[in-house]
Amino acid sequence: MSLYDYIETFINYLKDQKGYSPHTIKNYHIDLKQFSEFLGSRNKSSWKRETGLEIEAIDATAIRAYLGSLYGRLTRTTIARKLSTVRSFLLFLERSGLIQSNPAADIATPKLEKYIPVYLPVDDVFRLLERPDREKPLGLRDLAILEVLYSCGIRVSELEALNTSGIDFEEHLVRVIGKGNKERIVPIGRTALKAVRNYLDAVQYLRKKVGDISKDGPLFINSRGGRLSARSIGRIIKRYAIESGLTSEISPHSMRHTFATHLLDGGADLRSVQELLGHASLSTTQKYTHVSLDRLMEVYDKAHPRSK
Repeated sequence: MSLYDYIETFINYLKDQKGYSPHTIKNYHIDLKQFSEFLGSRNKSSWKRETGLEIEAIDATAIRAYLGSLYGRLTRTTIARKLSTVRSFLLFLERSGLIQSNPAADIATPKLEKYIPVYLPVDDVFRLLERPDREKPLGLRDLAILEVLYSCGIRVSELEALNTSGIDFEEHLVRVIGKGNKERIVPIGRTALKAVRNYLDAVQYLRKKVGDISKDGPLFINSRGGRLSARSIGRIIKRYAIESGLTSEISPHSMRHTFATHLLDGGADLRSVQELLGHASLSTTQKYTHVSLDRLMEVYDKAHPRSK
């Protein structure tokens, strides 16, 4: 078997056995393709036209060289993710008895930069929510997207995958399929529900036109009636952010950060926020406490007579 064959075997394992989302599987595939292409360019003598590169071409030296080629072009966070992908792939091969040992096991993960999530103050969120044109169906769709992201704090991949049946209008709940195909239930506010209802009423004609009136159909659709992609959702958010005079760095993930930060500022406990966000580990959620603490310290420094 060639390296390509091993990669396909691993990808099928993630899909069939681990139940990873299409978005996650796509990222794994891209990372491993880039890694194999680097190895191919580095080991042209080992390259076979019919079968590609042999698995023996992978050793610790090759992996370190691959990581070195990424520095200066990518952030340390992205490099760490790509190393994690390669490490998981080789661990799978080791456990399957396809290689004797994992050459990436002892390679240290790059030291990550301190990451402060980008989030919006409440006033800026309201400015953003005022931008969509409520007189047009697509404007109502965009407003519903913004309201759901801010009300529920879900990931853009989760929003993309939402079907109409995932919204429970009576109970004010949304059924979300998260990472690892795990399902969770999150509350949704009345304002967001109203925005979704108005949007669904406005695009009913389009759904009938394309023959998709089923409740199992996609919640958010494009102008042709197909499921709206995560990339398109990102472009929509960025456009409204720029039109509102906000930074162009605002993304669907910024809305998720904003959701979490505003909950913590309002007195929500960390465990509850963890559940709402669908984080497997509390440590992932804890990064939001730094934002809130920074804010508290700023207020303290300004207001307390003995702060200086």
